[in-house]
Amino acid sequence: MTRMRLLLAVLLLVIASPIHPGAQAPAIDWAAVEAETMQHFQALLRFDTTDPPGREVEAATYLKGVLEREGIPTTVVSKEDHRPNVIARLKGSGAKRPLLLMAHTDTVNVDPAKWTHPPFAAVREGGYVYGRGTLDDKDNVVAALMTMLLLKRTGLPLDRDVIFLAEAGEEGSTQIGIQFVVNEHYDLIDAEYCLAEGGRVARQDGAVAFASVQTLEKIPHRIELVATGPAGHGSVPLRTNAVVRLAKAVAAVADWKPEIRLNETTSTYFERLAQISSAEAAPRYLSVLNPATVADADEYFLEHEPRHASMLRTSVSPNISNAGYRINVIPSDARASLDVRMLPDEDPQAFLQKVRDVVNDPAVEVSFGVRNIRPGGPLTRLDAEPFRALEQAVREHYDGAVTLPTMSTGATDMAYLRAKGMQCYGIGPAVDLEDEPKGFAAHSDQERILEVELNRFVRFHWDVVARVAGAGH
Repeated sequence: MTRMRLLLAVLLLVIASPIHPGAQAPAIDWAAVEAETMQHFQALLRFDTTDPPGREVEAATYLKGVLEREGIPTTVVSKEDHRPNVIARLKGSGAKRPLLLMAHTDTVNVDPAKWTHPPFAAVREGGYVYGRGTLDDKDNVVAALMTMLLLKRTGLPLDRDVIFLAEAGEEGSTQIGIQFVVNEHYDLIDAEYCLAEGGRVARQDGAVAFASVQTLEKIPHRIELVATGPAGHGSVPLRTNAVVRLAKAVAAVADWKPEIRLNETTSTYFERLAQISSAEAAPRYLSVLNPATVADADEYFLEHEPRHASMLRTSVSPNISNAGYRINVIPSDARASLDVRMLPDEDPQAFLQKVRDVVNDPAVEVSFGVRNIRPGGPLTRLDAEPFRALEQAVREHYDGAVTLPTMSTGATDMAYLRAKGMQCYGIGPAVDLEDEPKGFAAHSDQERILEVELNRFVRFHWDVVARVAGAGH
């Protein structure tokens, strides 16, 4: 189908149909939208935007062209010319503050030899689209793009400006992406609310199980342990051996259980998870809410559900160690790096002191390593307009599923927006829980998305934005 025929099909607005109590929006030819979505999605996937080295310019140029052909005002801002950020805005009445739609155009690296389909060919097979970025994050890019196009074409009255940010550098170069935009061009994206990546709808055995919306995320830090002691000949063991001191320090930290602390997001998450869980699992999730029983649940999580254990506390994982240079030399120093994911309200310096207390060895220095630290921010509210709209849209588009507000144990660029006071919600399309162990998930060597779920996500995305930004909502 030619692009002109697609455009004409989408512009057919024959009747008005309700999308929200008391509000009307033009009907949309969703078959035509799906065809156009696939056209843009495949085009974006075929741009190699891996980071590093990072080159998003072709994808950004494509997005700018699509938006401007529709008459949507678009701005490009760049710290590096080959790594631009695209910002588009549709004006509303100004009755409410803007809504930001954010997605990143870069992807993680690939090893082409491990891919069945070429990672940048956007191959369609068996109802799936294969390629790097299908789930992280060009699905969100194309959903936001299609929402902007539909808002423009339908002329839906808006109480808010709707802003689209297609950012560079999320996967490892935030200094040219979100940090640059926030520090140098925040006026172009300043909004009350934001929708971005970070959530998903979970399917099991082909049926929707639940939807997760990221309302909070842990903050990554790097803590370094450096043990020192006199060097010597390996034939004469020393009690002051730096490797031994480091090993004891790492073991002490690994055995340590930082304090369990819940917040509104995690409390609601476990409460709602219990509602949709088996008779065996539900009491365990509810026990998290009781200080008298949470320790037993924690022990189970540490063994069987480590992601849930991480959601209960600031977590510490020793991931890198380095010592020695030849077998017959006792080294004078040994080093280890700890991946620390702090609760959003954790005091970093106070936590660093706790690690020192756990190590309890004056010969082991404990300090923060050099790292690009994402900032902490206020909790994202569950009683706000976007979360209510997301819950309603999940019920309508995903078979009545329950929405779980989620604190991500990983990190997203929403942290920089939350630090500015913006309320941010992470969303994503439906994925099969069985896919990850099979190697089909985000960052995998066979990353893929179901076409029907990409299309459902676009409709869901449009519905949420229309509810939150549409006039009279």
